Amino acid sequence: MKTTAKFIVLHPSVYKTAGGTAHRGWIAVFLLLFFFTFSFTLITTRNAAARTTASAAPGGANSQLLPKPVADALLHYATANATASGRMSTAETEKMASVLRRCAAGGACNLLVFGLTHETLLWSSLNHNGRTVFVDESAHSVSEIERKHPSIEAYDVQFTTRSGELQHLIGHYRREKSNQCRPVQNLLFSDCKLSINDLPNHIYDVPWDVVLVDGPSGYSAASPGRMAAIFTAGVLARSKSGGGGGATHVFVHEIEREAERVCSEEFLCRENLVETIHSLAHFVVPKIDVHSNKIDFCLKSI
Repeated sequence: MKTTAKFIVLHPSVYKTAGGTAHRGWIAVFLLLFFFTFSFTLITTRNAAARTTASAAPGGANSQLLPKPVADALLHYATANATASGRMSTAETEKMASVLRRCAAGGACNLLVFGLTHETLLWSSLNHNGRTVFVDESAHSVSEIERKHPSIEAYDVQFTTRSGELQHLIGHYRREKSNQCRPVQNLLFSDCKLSINDLPNHIYDVPWDVVLVDGPSGYSAASPGRMAAIFTAGVLARSKSGGGGGATHVFVHEIEREAERVCSEEFLCRENLVETIHSLAHFVVPKIDVHSNKIDFCLKSI
């Protein structure tokens, strides 16, 4: 029996039409999505630019906001007793502020302050772009300042010196100046009675640009006195590390008192004295090469 061949005929045009329609649909969706994304990006970018311009313009909302440390200082001084004792005079404060401004102009400024005083928030605020560290004799005062102002970096030190031992301590230094009391040394390993060697290790590695000695207390023979703080400031300035090759500005407050005057002449030196404003003495102490065998702090021994 003869069979007849059967053919199945496909009509591509039918399938092509359906596929093409679906393809064009996806293209339309993609174009709509692209148009929506582009429009949204354009609008949000323009709004952000407008907000930036408004905040940068005089009177903009953000331009009116003070840094928090500055605001804290202003509030502190607005509510403080103007007759409180122990405060720096206006001229003394302005001198410190001018040095800090010049220091900050050259980059981040490193400020070390001995003593928590009425001016603590001011120093922290003026140096808000740099690093400021406070050292005080009172663990309670350190705890309180850190609780009220968490941005403050402060440490307490147990001073072993007494103001009434001034001459004994000067005698100890002169006997040990070629050994434990050298002007260039690592204070962490010093056994000099005038050295402060129990601060956190990293404090000794900072190249301090400015040091203010306004503590610890020294009003009586039994108080710690500032002998160790001044000696330590002198050693830190001469042993400056971490790439800080410039001189260090050292300020000593209440320079008219015996311990402050005697130790400043011995460890900061008359040839480094720039000026004295009221009770604030300003020294600029140069760095000494770490390999130097120099045993005297000053060019001329007193």
